[in-house]
Amino acid sequence: MARAKAAKVYTGGCLCGEIRFEATGPLAKPHTCSCRMCQHVTGALTAIWVELPSDRIRWVGPGGRPATYRSSEFSSRTFCVKCGSSLGAIDDKPVVALLAGAFDRPSSKDLRPTTHSFTAARPRWWHIEIKAE
Repeated sequence: MARAKAAKVYTGGCLCGEIRFEATGPLAKPHTCSCRMCQHVTGALTAIWVELPSDRIRWVGPGGRPATYRSSEFSSRTFCVKCGSSLGAIDDKPVVALLAGAFDRPSSKDLRPTTHSFTAARPRWWHIEIKAE
């Protein structure tokens, strides 16, 4: 009898380690976003996100679940109250979007963006190139 392949588990967390997560793959919709909300929440001109159903993420650090800020009619941004790190967003759908920089291995190919949204909100001198591999 063939054994089922185990789902890949991705780990990450905040700067101080108070908030930690385990995300069970696959990860979906790896993309960059330059909207003003992403710029404000990250302090960067562009954010890199991946999404997954909320039942595939476990908050495993000593701080438990991250704090949230209701940022829109359908979503709350997540962050660590101890160090201030942005971790992502929890949507009402239920979907969790995690920032690529919060992962322990942000260079993973599974985090590589395939699309870019809100390009008009980026400064004209800021260019993002999404290349197919």
